[in-house]
Amino acid sequence: MNNKYKSGFAAVIGRPNVGKSTLINSLIGQKIVIMSDKPQTTRNKITCVMTEENMQVVFIDTPGIHKPMHKLGEHMVNAAQNTLKEVDVILFVIDATEKIGGGERYIMKQLQATNKPIILLINKIDLLDKGRILPIIAAYQAEYKKICEEEGSKSKTSNKFSTVIPISAKEKDNLPELLKELNTALPEGPQYFPEDMVTDQPERLIVAELIREKVLLSTRDEVPHAIAVDVEEMTTRQNKDVYIRATIYVERDSQKRIVIGAKGSLLKQIGASSRADIQNLLGSKIYLDLWVKVKKDWRDRERLLKELGFND
Repeated sequence: MNNKYKSGFAAVIGRPNVGKSTLINSLIGQKIVIMSDKPQTTRNKITCVMTEENMQVVFIDTPGIHKPMHKLGEHMVNAAQNTLKEVDVILFVIDATEKIGGGERYIMKQLQATNKPIILLINKIDLLDKGRILPIIAAYQAEYKKICEEEGSKSKTSNKFSTVIPISAKEKDNLPELLKELNTALPEGPQYFPEDMVTDQPERLIVAELIREKVLLSTRDEVPHAIAVDVEEMTTRQNKDVYIRATIYVERDSQKRIVIGAKGSLLKQIGASSRADIQNLLGSKIYLDLWVKVKKDWRDRERLLKELGFND
């Protein structure tokens, strides 16, 4: 039995909406990364820490790789691709209910150039009959081998994934098997973070993301992609309550009206649902002061992206 302590960094990569954030939250045992059925929910690299008795894994949740349509999209794709250079192991998450498409092939083309161990995670198996899982695994193995051969890969992965694990991130199926594989793949090393630490991200960023999640869940069509949230003030009062003032940015007046809703109804709903998650995160009663403002075309303006925290 190997009693040596293992530690390292694991990139979680895949197309938008395959369940990367759900996987990390399930492994951490706490909601750190926001979730939504809207594509491109994750915009920045989010670092989450899981500490076990025999290892510490630092997960990096990456934005889904996609064809960028604006400067924000370019930032998101660059963040995901740069992560591959920084880690010890790569978790490639795919949606078992979707066929292999151009997005998966594009990611596999990126992966074949690395010499890092790649664990393929076939997610959402709770939505499939068990008999369909083996053909999916075989299809991905064959496709990855084909791409490696076409690209003339000299990767140590030898034209195949280091292992393949069918999982359900939502139901936590086969996550213990994933942890065993991570322990095998990671090098011996120190504990990088205190064992009670679950993220290195500032509280303000996590709070902003939790608010953005509620906007995503409450709106539709073009509005979700035009949303950014900035926590402008976060102050602990004498009675230990926390006052938070946050601004929800949109690109057009019509979007502002949608987010506010009739007589402020939708904004009140967003505030109430956000407050519950933030209180759970901070362990304190909070007062949440939400505002909605228009910043035209902020996704294509470098200065505004930097102001809102989107830095490469």
